Amino acid sequence: MNVVIIGQGNVGSNLMHGFTQKRVRTQMVSSREGLNRLPIADVYIYAVRDEALLDVVQKVTEEGLLPTNSHLRTALHLHTSGTMPISLFGDTFPHAGVMYFFQTFSKAKLIDDFSQIPVFVEGKAIDDLSAIFSLAQTLTARVYEASQHDRERLHVAGVFANNFTNQMYAIAADVLRDTHIPFQVLLPLIDQTAEKVHHLSPREAQTGPAKRHDEQVMHHHLSLLKTDEQKQVYRLLSKMIQAGEIL
Repeated sequence: MNVVIIGQGNVGSNLMHGFTQKRVRTQMVSSREGLNRLPIADVYIYAVRDEALLDVVQKVTEEGLLPTNSHLRTALHLHTSGTMPISLFGDTFPHAGVMYFFQTFSKAKLIDDFSQIPVFVEGKAIDDLSAIFSLAQTLTARVYEASQHDRERLHVAGVFANNFTNQMYAIAADVLRDTHIPFQVLLPLIDQTAEKVHHLSPREAQTGPAKRHDEQVMHHHLSLLKTDEQKQVYRLLSKMIQAGEIL
């Protein structure tokens, strides 16, 4: 199987690395400059930002109408988005689907082992779905069929679990900035917090002054925060914890 990855960002770079390690013949091209000279392949994976995805697919569609690129019509076309519909491929490409890897990716730290990463797939037809499963299983056995409805909600859950959590780390680092204490001292706490939810529900794992309704400590914490935004976040999250609205 020959695979072409369109997009050289975080997702594309990691998929290129992962498939190459598994000896899948893979090429990666720029979503801006490589569309008019796409190599012949069995599968084209569109690993681009959601806001650019439709535009990139339309450009490839235009190229696919040319006789010299008729192979594009018979190939399998996949996007990697958690929120975009399979219908964006339209009728030009009869073989299409989704392969959404539920993980945070970075070009600065390529993932060597995909085996524990879940991937959620969808296909236009049963044969397409079977091909997508086979391709995904070269990287991980954790392959699940998921509709757009489910992927959208999974994506939102991931924003809370990953992106917003990382912003909390950034706030924590800012709170420590005018001390002699490095951010690294928080890492054992961060690791233990993540480890606990492997065994407990988030509600059961919750601790801290808001959980204890320790108003005096919370009031003092607010006096130490630097910005109104940080204070608003502290108040809102504390209120949700006290109201039992963690989930």
